[in-house]
Amino acid sequence: MLVGCSAALEQAAHMIRLAAPRRSTVLITGETGTGKEVAARAIHAASGRSTKPMVAVNCGAIPSNLIEAELFGHVRGAFTGAIQPRSGRFEEANGGTIFLDEVGELPLDVQAKLLRVLQEREIQRLGSSETILLDFRVIAATNCDLQDLVKKRQFRQDLYYRLNVLPLRMPALRERVPDIPVLAAHFVRTICRSEDLAEKTLSESAVDALCSYSWPGNVRQLQHAVEMAVVLSGDRSILTAADFPLPNDFAQQAVHIDLPLSLPPAVQLPVTGLNFDETVNRFERSILEQALSFSSGNKARAAELLQMKRTTLLAKLKSLDMAGADGPQSICA
Repeated sequence: MLVGCSAALEQAAHMIRLAAPRRSTVLITGETGTGKEVAARAIHAASGRSTKPMVAVNCGAIPSNLIEAELFGHVRGAFTGAIQPRSGRFEEANGGTIFLDEVGELPLDVQAKLLRVLQEREIQRLGSSETILLDFRVIAATNCDLQDLVKKRQFRQDLYYRLNVLPLRMPALRERVPDIPVLAAHFVRTICRSEDLAEKTLSESAVDALCSYSWPGNVRQLQHAVEMAVVLSGDRSILTAADFPLPNDFAQQAVHIDLPLSLPPAVQLPVTGLNFDETVNRFERSILEQALSFSSGNKARAAELLQMKRTTLLAKLKSLDMAGADGPQSICA
């Protein structure tokens, strides 16, 4: 399930191999898109519970007034609309694994009940006093700093210790640069098969472009970028760097460059002077035209490249045309 051969990924894979056969609770941390659920499924698949269900719950996607019933179930009449009794996710995971994704989003009152469930391995359905003994393994995941949430009193310290028995950190993709070509090729093959397309390959320029990007959205962002490139490449069998129009801002933030204390001027002031407004207008127009060229005329994408709102971009384009700066007047089209 884990694609790659980098040292950072191998460290995570080693932890998965150690944790899989045990019953202990695992807490998976990492940025969004690093593959926390993939790691959870790898642990479950390599465990003695692999023939039983793995039940995944996104704790951040369930309304706070429904999450207790969703996790622990309810009896008839427990609340308005509870016409029939219903088992919760913990009961569904009996004998197997329950995966609590975004566990840091749980409300404090539900955290207290979850703590007891983890301690006693028993649940009470909402509206019932009957206890139900269960056998389950818990794998939790979060992209938050739970220790910071504990300091802010937004997460229970005792629950944090109960969850953080076997910690597993999934590395960001920028820490796994050797894995990027392997992952990209894997996604190309997978997408081509799923879309019933002829096999495509990545050019050397495409691989270089992908490896030089910082991937703030991690593996998930890479997968989406590859899917877009495959679809938009049409009948071409080779994907080039031009098929991956990645923004430059994140990549620039990821690279530290020691600049000299004094930079050469962007515009050389002639001894006779210049028209300041006209020069600034020309400079702004050049940047805007480049952004529109890179984004194939997509103004929302151009605004993203320039780190400004689309409405601001439109206003600047209109202003420049009204100012009468030299250049094509179709820039606002």
